[in-house]
This record gives sequence, C-alpha cells and structure tokens, in this order.
Amino acid sequence: MNKEMIVTSNGHQTMVAILEDDLVTEVFIEREHQRGVVGNVYKGRVSKVLPGMQSAFVDIGLDRDGFLYVTDVVNTIEEFDRLESGEDDEEGEERADRESASHQKIEELLREGQEVIVQVAKEPLGTKGARLTCHVTMAGRFLVFMPTVDHVGVSRKIESREERARLRGIVRDFREKHGFTGGVIIRTATAGRPEQDLIDDLTYFQKIWGDVRQRAEAARPPAVVYREQGLVTKLLRDLLTDDYTAIRIDDRQEYLRVREMVERVMPSLAERVKLYDKPFPIFEEYGVQTEIEKALKSKVWLKSGGYIVVNQTEALVAIDVNTGRYVGKKNGRLEDTIFKTNLDAVNEIVRQVRLRDLGGIIVLDFIDMEEKKNRQKVFQAIELELRKDRSPSKALQVPDFGLIIITRKRVKQSLERVLTEPCPYCSGSGVIKSSSTICYEILDQVRKLGQEIDGRGLVLRVNPEIARALKEEEAGVLRELKDRLRKEVTLKPDILLHHEQFDVMAM
Repeated sequence: MNKEMIVTSNGHQTMVAILEDDLVTEVFIEREHQRGVVGNVYKGRVSKVLPGMQSAFVDIGLDRDGFLYVTDVVNTIEEFDRLESGEDDEEGEERADRESASHQKIEELLREGQEVIVQVAKEPLGTKGARLTCHVTMAGRFLVFMPTVDHVGVSRKIESREERARLRGIVRDFREKHGFTGGVIIRTATAGRPEQDLIDDLTYFQKIWGDVRQRAEAARPPAVVYREQGLVTKLLRDLLTDDYTAIRIDDRQEYLRVREMVERVMPSLAERVKLYDKPFPIFEEYGVQTEIEKALKSKVWLKSGGYIVVNQTEALVAIDVNTGRYVGKKNGRLEDTIFKTNLDAVNEIVRQVRLRDLGGIIVLDFIDMEEKKNRQKVFQAIELELRKDRSPSKALQVPDFGLIIITRKRVKQSLERVLTEPCPYCSGSGVIKSSSTICYEILDQVRKLGQEIDGRGLVLRVNPEIARALKEEEAGVLRELKDRLRKEVTLKPDILLHHEQFDVMAM
C-alpha cells in the first residue's frame, strides 16, 4: 500500500490528510485557538469526589472539570498493556500489587481540594468533560515513557528473542547509569535501531519530566505543566514508516521543521519530504477538500450505484446500506444483487469511519441477505478492513437483524463536530415545523386569546414563508380568522423572524 501525507498550514490552522492508494482515509485538524488537550499534563485540584460512581471531578482550567475514574488513580500498567499491541510483562509482583490496589475506593485515595497531577486521556466531547488519568505517558519516536511505574516492556510485534533482550538491556543500563526512574515501553519501530536512538529518547524523557516536576512544584492549580507536541510532529512520530512515498507540505517553515525531524529519526526518508509551491491549494490539488465536503454529508454513493447513509447521534452512529441505482445484472438473482451491494459498501463504510473519525458504538444496517455464507463473507470483509484502522475496534455480528455492531475507541471529536456547529435554525435537530403546522398554531393562538384581542383589527407578524402559506395553500386559515374575529387581519412578513416564530398583535 502506497501512503502519502498531505499537510496544509496557514498560521491559524494546520490540516493533515493521509492518503492510502490515492484515497483519503484520515484527516487531522489543529487550530491554534482551540488546540486539542489529549496528552497535556496538568496540575489540577479535585473539585468533587463521587463515591457512588467511584470517580472524581478535577478542575484543570478547562471549561468543564475533567473526569477521573478510580481505576485511573490506582492502576499502574493496565492502561498501557494495549500500546503497540501490548508488551510482555515479566513483573508478576507488579501485577499482584495492581490487582490488590484495584479494590481501593475513590474516597480513600482522593479528597476535595487535593492537588493532583493528571494527564488528559480523552478530549472533552459534547457535554462531557475530559477523561483524565494520574498515570502519565509520553511518547517518543522509539519509546513510550511512563513516569508513574517501574517497568520495562517490549512490543509483542518485535518477535526476535535476541532483539528484545538487546533493546531491554540498553534501557536497563541507561536507567542504572543515569538514575533514570519510571517505566518504558519499547515500540515496534525500535527493532533494529542503533543504541543511540534509544539513548536520545531516554535523555529527552529525563529532561522533560524533570522540567514537568519543577513546573508542578512552582505552579498553583489549575495549571498546564506539559503541553503535547504539535499535530504534524505527533503524526510523524507515530505514523512515519517506509510505506510513505511522499510527505507534501505547502508551508515553508513547516517544511523545514519536518525535513529536520525526518533527517534525524529516519534519514532514508528525508528526500520524500517535498515542499508544495503551486498557487493551487494543495488540498484541492490532491482531492482532499472534495472528500472532506463529502464527509460532511450523510449520503455517500458507492461505485456500484448503491449508497450508504451515515447518521451521528449523541449515543451512537447508524450507517444504513441501500441498493440505490444498482439493479444487478440482467437475469441475475436478487440475493446476488444485495450481496454485491453490501460487499461494495464494506470498504467505503470503514473508510468513512476513519475519515470522519467516528467512535463509540457504530451500528451497520446492511440489506437483509438470505444466505448465511453471504452474511459471513460480509462480516469477514468488515473485520479485514478494520485491521487498517489504528484506533482499537471490535466487530460483532447480529445476523437475525442483518446488523453488524462496531465499537471503536473515541479519543477526539469527529470531523463533523470539528468543522461544523449546530444549525441555529433547527438547533441541530435537522428538522423544523412545516408551514402548515405553524399556520394551525396561529389559529389555535388566536382562538385562545379570544376576547383579549381588543382593537379594530389584527396584525400577524410572521416569517415570509408563513405569510405565503396563509395566502395560498392555507388560505382557509386566514378566512377563518377573519370570520371568527369579524375584524381585518393584516399579514406583516418579517424576514428576521424564525420560521416557527410569530406575533399576534391588535391594531
């Protein structure tokens, strides 16, 4: 698979798109005035302890207090077992200590007003505050540093026993010689790297954590004591591999920074960092902007002529598959047509999930298939496509209803939530009352006021669309008002009025 990274930056906003075989699969956005907070470390103050929920709220200086579960206070390694597909765990005593600690109660660990060092594990989403943890992690190019534990692990993806032993030995020697405290996970990208690469990461961690501790001692909560690196740096640190054929950047300063970083961590890829200097916007040149616009719409057409509909709600995401314009082959079976549409939808569904960065519970409503083998093939295709996704996810089949349920880890806001806001007209509901409904509400309002309307006539101040309806398809409502009141009724259209708003006034 050929990959490309497309970066556009204008000083106010940085956007990065990942292309896989010329298809846009992921988009990342960072705005200077609303940078994400995942990875940031804060000195906070416990604002409330909730024994009934075994959790606490912590004031870290954001709009809403962060949320800290008891397991994020007492667990030491469990949260990190999933990193890089997990690491081997030789420290049986640590695991026993952790299991014992997990029985502690939140009220025994924290009290209101207590100062704590926490890291943001999940962005604030909707009305929910940030998810916090007391166990900090800092990622480098080759290592992950965990200052709150005493553990050295190696990614399970590094299979060679000799290589695992070599890498672990480098880390342990450094710890002993330099009094380095804290745990380390050796990442997959470290395999085969020279000793100096690991030492550079370890030296960096030692310096950064020393600075964090000094700032934490001097700061009054709430205060940020460590800020995660910028978007492009993070992505290069986590994603850069030989699979990337090009990294294209339209900003010279960003280009120079990226070139310098790539020369340091993967010099063989330095020539693949390219400055884009054409006048045409880079996102339009590579089709990214078009894909972003499509991702903000609910309907997505498939190559076969079918389509999927994506609907986000607060609790879950529903994706529906339809045959659309695809009617199958001449003299073909209905089952074959349905199976072809469902199979065609699989790749696009997973791509849209990644592109839109959908998370939580995702329900896929495929077209009902009679044959069990076809249902199984579609499910297997979903599982295969999900392997391309970096976010942890699981798929579950509900064959009796033609559904597949995916659970996908949600760390940040979806693309739609970042780029859009609720419609001020419909308040995010997606619908407004029909013109006929408003006309009947006006009639009910006038009936209710009855004799209270004192004057020679009645003025109805309404939206222009409602005024038009009262003159045309709902003219009967206007006649009834005149007959009931035996007064003149004057329509006063006002473009500034919301569609559902109206005023009843006596002349």
